[in-house]
Amino acid sequence: MAEATSWIHSLLTAQDPSSRPSTANLRFIRCAKMAIRSTTKRGAKVAMTVALRSPSLLGALIPVDNAPVEANLKGDFRKYLEGMREIEEAGVRKQAEADQILKKYEDLVSVRQFLMTNLMKKPQTRSLTLRIPTKTLMLSLGNIGDFPFKNPDETQYKGPTLFVRGTKSQYVADDVLPVIGRFFPKFIVYDIDCGHWVISEQPEAFRQGEIDLSSSLLSILIYPAVVEFFRNLDRD
Repeated sequence: MAEATSWIHSLLTAQDPSSRPSTANLRFIRCAKMAIRSTTKRGAKVAMTVALRSPSLLGALIPVDNAPVEANLKGDFRKYLEGMREIEEAGVRKQAEADQILKKYEDLVSVRQFLMTNLMKKPQTRSLTLRIPTKTLMLSLGNIGDFPFKNPDETQYKGPTLFVRGTKSQYVADDVLPVIGRFFPKFIVYDIDCGHWVISEQPEAFRQGEIDLSSSLLSILIYPAVVEFFRNLDRD
């Protein structure tokens, strides 16, 4: 896993700075004919970028509520970063105290709980601090919605791809599906009744979608090899 992450980092940073993703926060990466699953907003675009730059590396791709297009971020993201910074500056020690602060920025408990996964305790003071560089992210918000590939006729990822989207979210609208199909011709869409924070808002529905996809992907990945096996038997 560490080697894969290091490879991804070197791959991305070696490119023209104007087309680099601003962060590479992949929750986990599986290489050698396995799927990339991305569970953060920028992570989904990083995963799609890696697939398009090195399609032979991956067997399948699962972007969550994001599309391979430039998109303006909703104001919620700046608001959330401000809330996380307030938690750190307040020096609170308990998740409940952090949650009280976040209530000023977000009403949904599931979203607040997701945001608090970015917190950890300082060993010296036991107060809560952040795993993420909020100042850097605040300065980069204008670029986070970008996507480095502009022409789907020049670059494609032809492996099986599942786009999971929240039906109450704006980031994978119906009008971008033709563009998705040009970048990722073997794609399917799995809709879940929720907003952008799919995994936090509907974890069970997301898990079921992954189970359904696993069966589909297994068929897609294995079927050609099975056909070739029986063809070889016939030749013998």
